[in-house]
Amino acid sequence: MGLSRRDFLKGLAVGGTTGYLTMAGVSSTVMKDVFLPAEAVGDFDIGECKSVTCKVISETSWFSNKVLVGDMQKAGGLLVNQYIIPWTNEGVKEGFNGDNRGGYSTLVDVELLDGTHKKILLDCGWNTKWMDECFAREGIDDMLKKKEIDMLYISHEHFDHYWGVESVLKHYPDIPVLIPKGFYKEGLDLLKGASFPTAKLKNDYPHTGKLEVRESGKVHPLFPGAASISFDSAIICRVTGEQGLVFNVKDKGLVAVTGCCHMGIISFLQEIKRRVKGGDKIFGVQGGLHISPFEDWDPQYDDLILALPEYGVEIIGCNHCTGYLTAEKMLKAGLPVVKGTARFKSKKPLFLGNGDVLKFC
Repeated sequence: MGLSRRDFLKGLAVGGTTGYLTMAGVSSTVMKDVFLPAEAVGDFDIGECKSVTCKVISETSWFSNKVLVGDMQKAGGLLVNQYIIPWTNEGVKEGFNGDNRGGYSTLVDVELLDGTHKKILLDCGWNTKWMDECFAREGIDDMLKKKEIDMLYISHEHFDHYWGVESVLKHYPDIPVLIPKGFYKEGLDLLKGASFPTAKLKNDYPHTGKLEVRESGKVHPLFPGAASISFDSAIICRVTGEQGLVFNVKDKGLVAVTGCCHMGIISFLQEIKRRVKGGDKIFGVQGGLHISPFEDWDPQYDDLILALPEYGVEIIGCNHCTGYLTAEKMLKAGLPVVKGTARFKSKKPLFLGNGDVLKFC
Protein backbone atom coordinates (compact mmCIF):
# COMPACT_ATOMS: atom_id res chain seq x y z
CA MET A 1 0.00 0.00 0.00
CA GLY A 2 1.13 3.60 -0.52
CA LEU A 3 0.62 6.26 2.14
CA SER A 4 -1.81 6.09 5.04
CA ARG A 5 -5.03 8.05 5.05
CA ARG A 6 -3.44 10.38 7.63
CA ASP A 7 -0.46 11.03 5.35
CA PHE A 8 -2.81 11.60 2.44
CA LEU A 9 -4.74 14.29 4.30
CA LYS A 10 -1.50 15.79 5.58
CA GLY A 11 -0.43 16.25 1.96
CA LEU A 12 -3.36 18.58 1.45
CA ALA A 13 -1.83 21.10 3.83
CA VAL A 14 1.71 21.16 2.46
CA GLY A 15 2.52 24.39 0.66
CA GLY A 16 5.26 23.09 -1.61
CA THR A 17 5.50 20.92 -4.69
CA THR A 18 6.08 17.76 -2.66
CA GLY A 19 2.66 17.98 -1.06
CA TYR A 20 1.01 18.38 -4.44
CA LEU A 21 2.91 15.48 -5.96
CA THR A 22 1.99 13.30 -2.98
CA MET A 23 -1.67 14.11 -3.56
CA ALA A 24 -1.34 13.35 -7.26
CA GLY A 25 -0.30 9.77 -6.67
CA VAL A 26 -2.25 8.97 -3.54
CA SER A 27 -5.49 10.15 -5.06
CA SER A 28 -5.30 6.99 -7.15
CA THR A 29 -3.19 4.54 -5.17
CA VAL A 30 -4.62 4.94 -1.70
CA MET A 31 -8.14 5.28 -3.04
CA LYS A 32 -7.70 1.91 -4.69
CA ASP A 33 -6.19 0.09 -1.73
CA VAL A 34 -7.96 1.72 1.24
CA PHE A 35 -11.12 3.63 0.38
CA LEU A 36 -12.57 1.43 -2.37
CA PRO A 37 -13.19 -2.19 -1.39
CA ALA A 38 -14.04 -4.67 -4.12
CA GLU A 39 -17.68 -4.49 -5.17
CA ALA A 40 -19.96 -6.07 -7.72
CA VAL A 41 -20.35 -4.52 -11.17
CA GLY A 42 -23.04 -1.84 -11.29
CA ASP A 43 -26.38 -2.08 -13.07
CA PHE A 44 -27.03 1.54 -14.15
CA ASP A 45 -27.79 1.25 -17.87
CA ILE A 46 -26.57 4.32 -19.80
CA GLY A 47 -27.51 2.88 -23.20
CA GLU A 48 -25.17 2.53 -26.16
CA CYS A 49 -23.57 4.72 -28.81
CA LYS A 50 -21.81 3.83 -32.04
CA SER A 51 -18.50 5.66 -31.54
CA VAL A 52 -16.68 8.34 -29.53
CA THR A 53 -14.12 10.63 -31.17
CA CYS A 54 -11.88 12.86 -29.05
CA LYS A 55 -10.10 15.77 -30.72
CA VAL A 56 -7.43 17.38 -28.56
CA ILE A 57 -7.85 21.14 -28.94
CA SER A 58 -5.21 21.97 -26.33
CA GLU A 59 -3.52 19.81 -23.72
CA THR A 60 -0.85 22.43 -23.05
CA SER A 61 -2.30 23.89 -19.88
CA TRP A 62 0.89 25.87 -19.22
CA PHE A 63 4.29 25.99 -20.86
CA SER A 64 6.71 25.94 -17.91
CA ASN A 65 6.20 23.82 -14.79
CA LYS A 66 8.80 25.91 -12.97
CA VAL A 67 7.01 29.19 -13.66
CA LEU A 68 3.60 27.79 -12.71
CA VAL A 69 4.77 26.35 -9.38
CA GLY A 70 6.73 29.54 -8.72
CA ASP A 71 3.59 31.64 -9.16
CA MET A 72 1.74 29.57 -6.55
CA GLN A 73 4.60 29.49 -4.08
CA LYS A 74 5.16 33.25 -4.30
CA ALA A 75 1.47 33.79 -3.58
CA GLY A 76 1.63 31.65 -0.43
CA GLY A 77 1.49 28.00 -1.45
CA LEU A 78 -0.62 25.46 -3.24
CA LEU A 79 -3.78 26.10 -1.22
CA VAL A 80 -4.01 29.81 -2.06
CA ASN A 81 -7.17 31.00 -3.81
CA GLN A 82 -6.42 30.81 -7.55
CA TYR A 83 -8.36 34.02 -8.20
CA ILE A 84 -5.82 36.14 -6.26
CA ILE A 85 -2.60 34.72 -7.75
CA PRO A 86 -0.79 37.08 -10.20
CA TRP A 87 -0.13 34.44 -12.87
CA THR A 88 2.85 35.05 -15.14
CA ASN A 89 1.79 36.28 -18.57
CA GLU A 90 5.03 37.67 -20.00
CA GLY A 91 8.70 36.84 -20.37
CA VAL A 92 8.38 33.04 -20.65
CA LYS A 93 10.63 31.88 -23.47
CA GLU A 94 8.74 28.66 -24.20
CA GLY A 95 5.33 30.25 -23.66
CA PHE A 96 2.71 31.58 -26.05
CA ASN A 97 4.01 35.02 -26.97
CA GLY A 98 5.82 35.03 -23.63
CA ASP A 99 2.68 34.05 -21.70
CA ASN A 100 2.97 30.93 -19.54
CA ARG A 101 -0.80 30.36 -19.60
CA GLY A 102 -2.25 27.85 -22.06
CA GLY A 103 -5.24 25.63 -21.43
CA TYR A 104 -6.88 22.22 -21.62
CA SER A 105 -9.82 21.50 -23.92
CA THR A 106 -11.09 18.49 -25.90
CA LEU A 107 -13.97 18.12 -28.33
CA VAL A 108 -15.87 14.87 -27.76
CA ASP A 109 -17.97 13.86 -30.78
CA VAL A 110 -20.38 11.02 -30.03
CA GLU A 111 -22.09 9.14 -32.86
CA LEU A 112 -25.41 7.70 -31.72
CA LEU A 113 -26.81 4.41 -32.98
CA ASP A 114 -29.13 6.23 -35.39
CA GLY A 115 -26.16 8.00 -37.03
CA THR A 116 -26.77 11.43 -35.48
CA HIS A 117 -24.06 13.17 -33.48
CA LYS A 118 -23.74 14.88 -30.10
CA LYS A 119 -20.79 17.18 -29.44
CA ILE A 120 -19.40 17.95 -25.98
CA LEU A 121 -16.78 20.64 -25.42
CA LEU A 122 -14.84 19.25 -22.47
CA ASP A 123 -13.27 22.25 -20.70
CA CYS A 124 -12.34 25.55 -22.33
CA GLY A 125 -8.72 26.27 -21.43
CA TRP A 126 -7.16 29.26 -19.68
CA ASN A 127 -5.50 31.98 -21.77
CA THR A 128 -8.18 33.34 -24.09
CA LYS A 129 -5.64 34.44 -26.71
CA TRP A 130 -4.19 30.93 -26.84
CA MET A 131 -7.64 29.33 -26.84
CA ASP A 132 -8.88 31.64 -29.60
CA GLU A 133 -6.00 30.43 -31.76
CA CYS A 134 -6.64 26.77 -30.88
CA PHE A 135 -10.39 27.07 -31.48
CA ALA A 136 -9.78 28.68 -34.87
CA ARG A 137 -7.23 26.00 -35.81
CA GLU A 138 -9.68 23.17 -35.10
CA GLY A 139 -12.84 24.90 -36.33
CA ILE A 140 -14.37 25.04 -32.86
CA ASP A 141 -15.23 28.73 -33.22
CA ASP A 142 -17.39 28.01 -36.27
CA MET A 143 -19.08 25.08 -34.53
CA LEU A 144 -19.92 27.35 -31.61
CA LYS A 145 -21.28 30.08 -33.87
CA LYS A 146 -23.52 27.53 -35.60
CA LYS A 147 -24.54 26.02 -32.23
CA GLU A 148 -23.30 22.63 -33.36
CA ILE A 149 -21.81 21.93 -29.93
CA ASP A 150 -24.44 20.63 -27.52
CA MET A 151 -22.84 21.56 -24.21
CA LEU A 152 -19.82 23.00 -22.44
CA TYR A 153 -18.84 20.40 -19.87
CA ILE A 154 -16.44 21.75 -17.22
CA SER A 155 -14.53 18.98 -15.45
CA HIS A 156 -13.52 21.26 -12.54
CA GLU A 157 -12.91 24.90 -11.64
CA HIS A 158 -9.14 25.01 -12.12
CA PHE A 159 -7.68 27.94 -14.05
CA ASP A 160 -6.38 25.84 -16.94
CA HIS A 161 -9.72 24.09 -17.54
CA TYR A 162 -12.26 26.84 -16.97
CA TRP A 163 -10.83 30.34 -17.20
CA GLY A 164 -10.90 30.43 -20.99
CA VAL A 165 -14.71 30.47 -20.89
CA GLU A 166 -14.78 33.86 -22.67
CA SER A 167 -13.41 32.15 -25.79
CA VAL A 168 -16.57 30.01 -25.83
CA LEU A 169 -19.19 32.55 -24.79
CA LYS A 170 -18.13 35.18 -27.33
CA HIS A 171 -19.40 32.76 -30.01
CA TYR A 172 -22.23 31.00 -28.17
CA PRO A 173 -23.35 32.91 -25.05
CA ASP A 174 -26.34 30.67 -24.32
CA ILE A 175 -24.56 27.34 -24.64
CA PRO A 176 -25.72 24.86 -21.95
CA VAL A 177 -23.03 24.59 -19.26
CA LEU A 178 -22.54 21.62 -16.92
CA ILE A 179 -20.37 21.93 -13.82
CA PRO A 180 -19.71 19.73 -10.78
CA LYS A 181 -20.88 20.70 -7.31
CA GLY A 182 -18.30 22.80 -5.47
CA PHE A 183 -17.77 25.88 -7.65
CA TYR A 184 -16.97 28.98 -5.61
CA LYS A 185 -18.75 32.31 -5.94
CA GLU A 186 -15.84 33.62 -8.01
CA GLY A 187 -16.29 30.82 -10.54
CA LEU A 188 -20.00 31.47 -10.87
CA ASP A 189 -19.38 35.22 -11.11
CA LEU A 190 -16.86 34.65 -13.90
CA LEU A 191 -19.55 32.87 -15.89
CA LYS A 192 -21.80 35.90 -15.38
CA GLY A 193 -19.18 38.33 -16.69
CA ALA A 194 -16.91 39.18 -13.75
CA SER A 195 -13.24 40.14 -13.93
CA PHE A 196 -10.32 39.44 -11.58
CA PRO A 197 -7.48 41.84 -12.47
CA THR A 198 -4.86 40.35 -10.13
CA ALA A 199 -5.26 36.94 -11.76
CA LYS A 200 -5.36 38.57 -15.23
CA LEU A 201 -8.79 37.08 -15.76
CA LYS A 202 -11.98 38.42 -17.29
CA ASN A 203 -15.11 37.43 -19.16
CA ASP A 204 -16.77 40.12 -21.25
CA TYR A 205 -19.52 37.80 -22.52
CA PRO A 206 -21.93 36.79 -19.72
CA HIS A 207 -23.50 33.37 -19.98
CA THR A 208 -27.20 33.56 -20.86
CA GLY A 209 -28.03 29.88 -21.17
CA LYS A 210 -28.85 26.99 -18.84
CA LEU A 211 -26.40 26.12 -16.06
CA GLU A 212 -26.60 22.66 -14.48
CA VAL A 213 -24.75 21.75 -11.28
CA ARG A 214 -24.16 18.02 -10.93
CA GLU A 215 -24.40 16.41 -7.51
CA SER A 216 -21.58 14.10 -6.44
CA GLY A 217 -21.87 10.37 -5.99
CA LYS A 218 -24.39 9.84 -8.77
CA VAL A 219 -24.49 8.74 -12.39
CA HIS A 220 -26.02 11.54 -14.49
CA PRO A 221 -27.28 10.38 -17.93
CA LEU A 222 -26.61 12.87 -20.76
CA PHE A 223 -27.99 11.09 -23.83
CA PRO A 224 -28.02 7.46 -25.07
CA GLY A 225 -24.63 5.91 -24.43
CA ALA A 226 -23.28 8.82 -22.37
CA ALA A 227 -23.23 9.79 -18.69
CA SER A 228 -21.34 11.89 -16.16
CA ILE A 229 -20.04 11.01 -12.69
CA SER A 230 -19.02 13.65 -10.11
CA PHE A 231 -16.62 13.44 -7.16
CA ASP A 232 -16.01 15.55 -4.05
CA SER A 233 -12.29 15.92 -4.73
CA ALA A 234 -10.22 18.44 -2.74
CA ILE A 235 -7.66 19.95 -5.13
CA ILE A 236 -4.91 22.59 -5.07
CA CYS A 237 -5.73 26.30 -5.32
CA ARG A 238 -8.83 25.83 -3.14
CA VAL A 239 -10.75 23.96 -5.83
CA THR A 240 -13.34 21.35 -4.86
CA GLY A 241 -15.16 18.80 -7.00
CA GLU A 242 -14.51 17.16 -10.36
CA GLN A 243 -16.60 15.24 -12.88
CA GLY A 244 -15.73 12.80 -15.63
CA LEU A 245 -17.49 11.33 -18.65
CA VAL A 246 -18.31 7.70 -19.41
CA PHE A 247 -19.55 6.31 -22.73
CA ASN A 248 -20.76 2.85 -23.75
CA VAL A 249 -19.56 2.03 -27.27
CA LYS A 250 -21.59 -0.80 -28.77
CA ASP A 251 -19.71 -4.11 -29.02
CA LYS A 252 -16.57 -2.54 -27.49
CA GLY A 253 -17.28 -1.51 -23.91
CA LEU A 254 -17.09 1.56 -21.72
CA VAL A 255 -14.85 4.56 -22.41
CA ALA A 256 -13.78 6.95 -19.62
CA VAL A 257 -12.95 10.53 -20.64
CA THR A 258 -11.37 12.86 -18.09
CA GLY A 259 -10.19 16.41 -17.59
CA CYS A 260 -7.49 16.12 -14.92
CA CYS A 261 -8.84 13.17 -12.94
CA HIS A 262 -7.76 14.55 -9.57
CA MET A 263 -10.02 11.95 -7.98
CA GLY A 264 -7.53 9.38 -9.28
CA ILE A 265 -7.83 7.30 -12.43
CA ILE A 266 -8.19 4.08 -10.43
CA SER A 267 -10.93 5.49 -8.22
CA PHE A 268 -12.70 6.82 -11.34
CA LEU A 269 -12.55 3.44 -13.07
CA GLN A 270 -13.59 1.72 -9.87
CA GLU A 271 -16.59 4.03 -9.53
CA ILE A 272 -17.59 3.31 -13.14
CA LYS A 273 -17.28 -0.41 -12.48
CA ARG A 274 -19.30 -0.14 -9.27
CA ARG A 275 -22.16 1.89 -10.74
CA VAL A 276 -22.45 1.42 -14.51
CA LYS A 277 -23.74 -1.63 -16.36
CA GLY A 278 -20.88 -3.14 -18.35
CA GLY A 279 -18.30 -1.78 -15.91
CA ASP A 280 -16.45 -5.08 -15.97
CA LYS A 281 -15.13 -4.05 -19.39
CA ILE A 282 -13.62 -0.57 -19.64
CA PHE A 283 -12.47 -0.49 -23.24
CA GLY A 284 -10.66 2.83 -23.30
CA VAL A 285 -9.45 5.89 -21.39
CA GLN A 286 -8.80 9.39 -22.73
CA GLY A 287 -7.60 12.59 -21.07
CA GLY A 288 -5.48 13.61 -18.09
CA LEU A 289 -4.63 10.80 -15.67
CA HIS A 290 -3.00 13.03 -13.05
CA ILE A 291 0.07 10.88 -12.48
CA SER A 292 3.34 12.75 -11.93
CA PRO A 293 2.18 15.94 -13.68
CA PHE A 294 5.42 17.73 -12.79
CA GLU A 295 7.66 14.84 -13.95
CA ASP A 296 8.67 13.87 -10.40
CA TRP A 297 8.28 10.12 -10.08
CA ASP A 298 7.26 8.36 -6.89
CA PRO A 299 7.52 4.54 -6.66
CA GLN A 300 3.87 4.31 -5.63
CA TYR A 301 2.90 5.49 -9.11
CA ASP A 302 4.12 2.12 -10.39
CA ASP A 303 1.04 0.63 -8.70
CA LEU A 304 -1.17 2.66 -11.02
CA ILE A 305 0.52 1.33 -14.11
CA LEU A 306 0.13 -2.24 -12.84
CA ALA A 307 -3.52 -1.67 -11.93
CA LEU A 308 -4.82 -0.25 -15.23
CA PRO A 309 -4.79 -3.57 -17.15
CA GLU A 310 -7.01 -5.06 -14.43
CA TYR A 311 -9.92 -3.06 -15.86
CA GLY A 312 -9.53 -4.48 -19.37
CA VAL A 313 -8.34 -1.17 -20.84
CA GLU A 314 -7.28 -1.68 -24.49
CA ILE A 315 -6.66 1.95 -25.49
CA ILE A 316 -5.08 4.70 -23.38
CA GLY A 317 -5.26 8.18 -24.91
CA CYS A 318 -3.57 10.08 -22.08
CA ASN A 319 -2.11 13.60 -22.14
CA HIS A 320 -1.98 16.86 -20.19
CA CYS A 321 -1.32 16.21 -16.46
CA THR A 322 -0.32 12.59 -17.09
CA GLY A 323 3.32 13.59 -17.44
CA TYR A 324 5.75 12.50 -20.14
CA LEU A 325 7.64 10.37 -17.61
CA THR A 326 4.41 8.52 -16.90
CA ALA A 327 3.86 7.88 -20.61
CA GLU A 328 7.39 6.52 -20.90
CA LYS A 329 6.81 4.18 -17.98
CA MET A 330 3.50 3.00 -19.43
CA LEU A 331 4.99 2.34 -22.84
CA LYS A 332 7.89 0.39 -21.34
CA ALA A 333 5.37 -1.67 -19.35
CA GLY A 334 3.56 -2.52 -22.58
CA LEU A 335 0.42 -0.52 -21.91
CA PRO A 336 -1.58 0.52 -25.01
CA VAL A 337 -0.73 4.25 -24.92
CA VAL A 338 -1.57 6.06 -28.17
CA LYS A 339 1.27 8.30 -29.31
CA GLY A 340 0.82 11.80 -30.70
CA THR A 341 2.39 14.02 -33.33
CA ALA A 342 3.97 16.75 -31.14
CA ARG A 343 2.46 19.65 -33.09
CA PHE A 344 1.24 23.12 -32.13
CA LYS A 345 3.53 23.44 -29.09
CA SER A 346 2.98 19.94 -27.71
CA LYS A 347 6.54 19.03 -26.75
CA LYS A 348 6.84 15.26 -27.30
CA PRO A 349 4.98 12.57 -29.27
CA LEU A 350 4.76 10.22 -26.27
CA PHE A 351 1.01 10.82 -25.92
CA LEU A 352 -1.83 12.62 -27.69
CA GLY A 353 -0.98 16.27 -28.25
CA ASN A 354 -2.57 19.40 -29.63
CA GLY A 355 -4.58 18.69 -32.76
CA ASP A 356 -4.43 14.91 -32.38
CA VAL A 357 -7.55 12.73 -32.71
CA LEU A 358 -8.51 9.41 -31.15
CA LYS A 359 -11.62 7.45 -32.14
CA PHE A 360 -13.17 4.67 -30.06
CA CYS A 361 -15.30 2.40 -32.23
